[in-house]
Amino acid sequence: MDRLDEKIIQILRDNGRISNAEIARDLGVSEGTIRRRIRKLIQNETVRIMAIPDPQKIGYNTVALIGIESDPDKIDDVANYLSNLRETQYVALTTGSFDIFVWVAVPSTEELGKLLRTSIATAPGIKRSETFVNLAIRKRGFGLLG
Repeated sequence: MDRLDEKIIQILRDNGRISNAEIARDLGVSEGTIRRRIRKLIQNETVRIMAIPDPQKIGYNTVALIGIESDPDKIDDVANYLSNLRETQYVALTTGSFDIFVWVAVPSTEELGKLLRTSIATAPGIKRSETFVNLAIRKRGFGLLG
């Protein structure tokens, strides 16, 4: 990945719907160059072009981060299980007090309670969990460049 790829990613991060022609014009290169670069970035899984909805605007009014402590030999199994839950938006294996952090979005606190009781507490390999309900989100983004 070179500086041109980084610039393309910055532009797409700000506007994922911008045309290749506009990117080419902004960067002073051909549209074909942009098309090839974007295709390569997608094929190499460096970027994914997708819509990222605001959970609250689509009816998921309760967003929470759940710290999971797992049996050491079951961390991967637990992470895979959590990744397959419909409510799960993000799963990360971590260092520190928790082995896994899970970001979930649900319609209500009642639904969060149900998820915790039926899907989290009963999952094999989970020793304990701690839930952090988001009160307000000040930044929502995934851009790393710029």
